[in-house]
Amino acid sequence: MNHFINFKDFTPDCLENIIDQPLEMKHYPNQYAQVLHGKNLSMLFQKTSTRTALAFAFGVTGLGGRYLIQNWTDSNFSIAEIQDEVRYVSRQADVIMARLKTNEDINLMAQYSFVPVINGCYNMYYPSQAIADLVTIKEIFGTLKIKLLYIGVKNNVLNSLADSLPRLGGEVFAVMPVVNEPSVDKELDAAAFKTGKYHEIGNGHPSLTGVRKLIREVDVVYTDTWVDMEFISDKTCEGLKQGRAKKMLPFQINSELLQGSKAVVMHDMPIHAGSEISRDVVETHLKTILQQADNRKYAAQSILFNLLK
Repeated sequence: MNHFINFKDFTPDCLENIIDQPLEMKHYPNQYAQVLHGKNLSMLFQKTSTRTALAFAFGVTGLGGRYLIQNWTDSNFSIAEIQDEVRYVSRQADVIMARLKTNEDINLMAQYSFVPVINGCYNMYYPSQAIADLVTIKEIFGTLKIKLLYIGVKNNVLNSLADSLPRLGGEVFAVMPVVNEPSVDKELDAAAFKTGKYHEIGNGHPSLTGVRKLIREVDVVYTDTWVDMEFISDKTCEGLKQGRAKKMLPFQINSELLQGSKAVVMHDMPIHAGSEISRDVVETHLKTILQQADNRKYAAQSILFNLLK
């Protein structure tokens, strides 16, 4: 059975198809309006969500299907074993999209589900976001053979970009003053390095001078939140947040850092203006950031269609 957990089992041709299809769906929605008629999508959220929830809800209905949303704490997943709950849910739904906290839980869900499971975000990979990112890049540049500079924490977003764009002809440069250890996948890193198109700059201690030079040579500058969303409001994580801010603030995406650059700025949202990116840069590049967010729906549609067609 096919699941959509990460890109490791996807060939470049398969990935390109999933990336090209959203633009077809975006421009010719009537041709796809009933392709998932009668199909049921079950969505489970252990982490908060705006874009993922709307993208999959409006995505599946735009293809003629239906959906149900449940929060983890409102379901019996919070008090029972995953394998028992998912076996029942997968007898009712045709596909499951789960936004969970850990790699282990989503893998367990996929192992015991009778239907395809989609990873809607967890600590190691974020493939549905990466598809939307690549769709946006292709929409803007007409190709994926571009140079992308990621500035932020080494996390699930970077992993999925590193696992996809270099295999499709693009180049990824990663500036990561902070490494989120639960996100590290040495196998993925090795495969990305092997392409010759993935580069980690500064080995965890990047030079600001080097970044300023590189930022003038790339097509896209991409950033993400410094702290996982489940920790943003957690008062017990104040030390973690302050420590990361101290290391990351010199690399904030602001007008000074972008001086001399013609790159477009991308951010997967939610945005924390004044932290990873300045408010003026958000407003200057808002059209691209919202285009990227809008494409989440078409990415979701492509994922659902390719799993269920």
